[in-house]
Amino acid sequence: MSKQKLELTWIGKEKRPKLEPRILLEDPEKSYHAKHRVTDNDIFDNRLIFGDNLLALKALEQEFSGKVKCVFIDPPYNTGSAFTHYDDGLEHSIWLGLMRDRLEIIRRLLSEDGSLWITIDDNEAHYLKVLCDEIFGRPNFVASVIWEKSDSPKMDSRYFSSRHDYVLVYAKSIDALKLARLPDDTDDATKHYNKTDSDGRRYYTKPLRAMGSGDDTREARPTLYFPITAPDGTAVYPKRQDGVDGRWRWSQERVQRDADKLEWVKSKNGWNPYYKIYAEEGKQRPPETIWTHKEVGSNRTSKAEVKALIDQLSQFDTPKPEALLKRVLDLATNRGDLVLDSFAGSGTTGAVAHKMGRRWIMVELGDHCHTHIIPRLKKVIDGEDQGGISKAVNWKGGGGFRYYRLAPSLIVNDRWGNPVINPEYNAAMLAEALAKLEGFTYAPSEVHWWQHGHSSERDFIYVTTQNLSAEQLQALADEVGPERSLLVCCAAFHGVTAAKAAERWPNLTLKKIPKMVLARCEWGRDDYSLNVANLPMAKPDPVEPPAQAEASRKKSRKAPAAEAGQGALFGEDE
Repeated sequence: MSKQKLELTWIGKEKRPKLEPRILLEDPEKSYHAKHRVTDNDIFDNRLIFGDNLLALKALEQEFSGKVKCVFIDPPYNTGSAFTHYDDGLEHSIWLGLMRDRLEIIRRLLSEDGSLWITIDDNEAHYLKVLCDEIFGRPNFVASVIWEKSDSPKMDSRYFSSRHDYVLVYAKSIDALKLARLPDDTDDATKHYNKTDSDGRRYYTKPLRAMGSGDDTREARPTLYFPITAPDGTAVYPKRQDGVDGRWRWSQERVQRDADKLEWVKSKNGWNPYYKIYAEEGKQRPPETIWTHKEVGSNRTSKAEVKALIDQLSQFDTPKPEALLKRVLDLATNRGDLVLDSFAGSGTTGAVAHKMGRRWIMVELGDHCHTHIIPRLKKVIDGEDQGGISKAVNWKGGGGFRYYRLAPSLIVNDRWGNPVINPEYNAAMLAEALAKLEGFTYAPSEVHWWQHGHSSERDFIYVTTQNLSAEQLQALADEVGPERSLLVCCAAFHGVTAAKAAERWPNLTLKKIPKMVLARCEWGRDDYSLNVANLPMAKPDPVEPPAQAEASRKKSRKAPAAEAGQGALFGEDE
């Protein structure tokens, strides 16, 4: 019997798209940079990407896996209004499937100490929580923040006047996550510091053993279960009051590093370690899980901010206030860190990240990428945007961004329905696309004409639409040499069979285009949009009459022969 696991299931969960890893094409006319440097820390390599955000995430995966410090997304909330024509339950399935596909790539993009922040409301918050538990692991759940999005009640509400949304926070690895603390400027901030050390510094203590957090067991965090040596030399393990193995708050490395901050207390049950929190350190406090509109703004605040920059709000009923994003980036990032928002909306994440000296990537498919986001960012860069958080961070302008669009699909059908390389691709685009598909870094050499990319210092890729002869392959093998290897992607080769080629030139691997990639991806699909209102309604599978079903089976048995007949299209070995 297979071991069962706790998971969220939905209609079509097993279906996963075979995404094409598109290349990105810069449009210099839409890219924008300040006319001069404002500070030495100005950042110019930010990216605004126009296109479907799932394809864009896939396009970013190879270059940015493990490099994004913070992802903030504000996805469509799935309010139900778009699903009038769907069966009950199917709308949630569509939404969950589309979110799952994005979150899996986002997790790979995050750095080991990175974090994900998702704004969501009650319609899908609890389903999304379980989905994220499955993708990120339950121990990597950090918090469910309550954000007071409304600064006044809705008097016409039927049952409750909803005034909050959630911000779900997940770590890539909870042990590596380090969130900043917030300034503590309250009058009674030092009342807790009821002890004084030998140097006259005031402090208070907390148990080193994790307590009452819900994940305070050895099973939940096995790496935090280890012995610590007490003053009398005995080994002390974390034990809960019920006798179950517990865990420490600190890692072994930190226990060794901050041993001077430990204070041991002996009771009838033995030694217990506590850690000291000093008054000078305590001028900051951990963030709490309720954020009021007075702290981080409300929907009313954000509408006013966007309207002050662009006098069009019809597409943005609920933009996020800049102070909310500042709170997130203050906690999760430092200057120079990379921030990603794949649901850019009105561009708040990029605007705030830019003002705070963070690098950023935003993705947006809608027309407002051009009508709202670009004009907004230009005002930020030119220093004309003095709303939002500008005065709080003393923003004067500077920096810039590059505008990219997703390249069209690499494979299209010709007028006879045969798959061919997209004629919109030039030689450089083709080389970059195949390098990405094969897992190579696209980096054309200025010295060696056959080096279009590399996967290591000695492994390279060469892309050509030529039909290579045995003589050409021999010359290529000689130039590559025995110490290096080369993947050759060509239209065809002749004068030698594939088996003989592998034996004759062990430093070359030959593949034919487009045959080498046909089964890799869903070609020609440009929209995996979360705008589910535009998705076609699911239709029931038709029930075929017996005679028609038999004809279909006979036709399917002939399919392999038909496929074999297409071999000449791609160039068979001679």
